[in-house]
Amino acid sequence: MPVKLSACIEMIYGNVPEFTERIAKVGAVGLKAFEFWGWSNKDMPAVRAKADELGLTIAASCVENTGALVDPANTAAWLEGAKPSIAMAKQFNIPTLIVTTGNELDIPRELQHAAIVAGLKGLAPVAEKAGINLVLEPLNILVDHAGYYLATSAEGFQIVREVASPRVKLLFDIYHQQITEGNLIQNLTTDIDLIGHFHMADVPGRHEPLTGEINYENVFAAIAKTSYEGFVGMEFAPTGCHDAACKTTLKLAGCGCCCGCA
Repeated sequence: MPVKLSACIEMIYGNVPEFTERIAKVGAVGLKAFEFWGWSNKDMPAVRAKADELGLTIAASCVENTGALVDPANTAAWLEGAKPSIAMAKQFNIPTLIVTTGNELDIPRELQHAAIVAGLKGLAPVAEKAGINLVLEPLNILVDHAGYYLATSAEGFQIVREVASPRVKLLFDIYHQQITEGNLIQNLTTDIDLIGHFHMADVPGRHEPLTGEINYENVFAAIAKTSYEGFVGMEFAPTGCHDAACKTTLKLAGCGCCCGCA
């Protein structure tokens, strides 16, 4: 079965000023799902209504909270700050929330690692009760996110194992992990049961597939052969026509002509 794609409308259709019109663009190009970053600056009832009107899934949004998850002194505040995001996701039928760690602090890494585990362990029962998935995202620190704490998928997977909740998994961003560590197919297939969401873009430049070095036809095929049933979020900046970039990705992912691919 082809992978299921979701368009990050913050990046792919960021050129469209009206947010709900971005959702319409997703449906028009043949995609079945979309996602976005922050939610508190959005008209969420309007977003949900537009998605329902077009029969689209909202695949993911982000946890909004107070302070950094990586800070041991901030765990209680982070937990309280994160709870409204879970309530929002439940209300508006968004299955997945993205969690970031914050930047590395000038304290031992083991204390920061433990703080991430503690925060996610504390939030996990709330997510479990609501039926919402939390996905922790490593980011590259070489090009885009200097100073960020969590860069490697290996540590990310270890944190997920330590939290030990069926509602806490990893967001494997193919773009970030190509920059950080490479070995994409082996890394993502070995621990596919710990992955709750994917992001993708090509390297270098963070553009659509076929603009860089990643063989996305092979990566998509490898994901399709696993048990993974979630979404692959298209989080890239198109180099030219935004609709064409979406159609190129749909075609590589193995969609049929119903998606509108040329």
